[in-house]
Amino acid sequence: MDYRKLGSSDLTVSAICLGTMTFGEQNNESEAHAQLDYAFDRGVNFLDTAEMYPVPPRAQTYTRTESIVGNWLAKRRRDEVVVATKIAGPRRSLEWIRGGPSSMDRTNLRAALEGSLRRLKTDYVDLYQLHWPERNVPMFGQYQFDPAKENQALPIREQLEALAELMREGKIRYIGLSNETPWGIMEFLRLAEESGLPRIVSVQNSYNLINRVFEYGMSEITFREQVPLLAYSPLAFGLLSGKYLRDPAAKGRVTAFPGFAQRYDKPGVPAALAAYAELAARHGRSPAALALAFVYRRWFVGSTLIGATGLAQLKEDLDAWDAPLSEELLAEIEHFHLRHGNPAP
Repeated sequence: MDYRKLGSSDLTVSAICLGTMTFGEQNNESEAHAQLDYAFDRGVNFLDTAEMYPVPPRAQTYTRTESIVGNWLAKRRRDEVVVATKIAGPRRSLEWIRGGPSSMDRTNLRAALEGSLRRLKTDYVDLYQLHWPERNVPMFGQYQFDPAKENQALPIREQLEALAELMREGKIRYIGLSNETPWGIMEFLRLAEESGLPRIVSVQNSYNLINRVFEYGMSEITFREQVPLLAYSPLAFGLLSGKYLRDPAAKGRVTAFPGFAQRYDKPGVPAALAAYAELAARHGRSPAALALAFVYRRWFVGSTLIGATGLAQLKEDLDAWDAPLSEELLAEIEHFHLRHGNPAP
């Protein structure tokens, strides 16, 4: 396992981060703890969760994931684990979360963070992320900005001021964004510089073989501003594992939660999936190993979030780290990318 300094922070994180959004829905606590133990033993020191998890978000399960992680974390030395979590924002009809998040203002940020700290059984989080922008942006499978949907959003400066207050209290070490746009990243950076406010150190966005939009604009920001990508969904909800090509009714999130994978329900996706599966087979790899190895070593990726529902799957995901792609295979991937583009932006 490689370890990397996360952006301009002093956090040293493993190149692979264990995502936990299956914990409390697809995995019970003992299964989740087995995954955490296994990943930790394999060198993963970085965990990502959220107050909204598990997914799909439901009133009956909200907060379970953080509680499961917290029970595991209580048995570890806190300084051995880098813990990231997120605040749920408005615009997603999650009325059961804190009475319906109305804003990312001081009141909501404090309530969300203090709830996360209690569940995680810790005094601080290493990385606190805004799960999605409060303002009007296309999200979760939407890809066109629509000015007609403009809304009243708390100014970014006020969000940073509220986060700064919590950082001064020692409850947050660093802050990051998630599901952000190039404008949003640069605005957070500009206001931090202008006003002496905390600087973001990462952005957690979707990135995989069928969604490489991060490369267009945001990768330059990563280089020039030291804001690396925490790449989530490297297997595109399991679609890039090839299992749904073999059996459309295969067990997984796509079949367990109909409609939840709307980001990938687009016309060009099936052909792209088939093409990458054929490429993997030709090179003696599984489709999952190909897709993961591609994301793991992209220069702008600070860490790649993986998720699993069983130890065998987790082992395969981690083993892919040890099989980097050749220059020849990377060139073939670029050929396929130019042919298929980004069918699931």
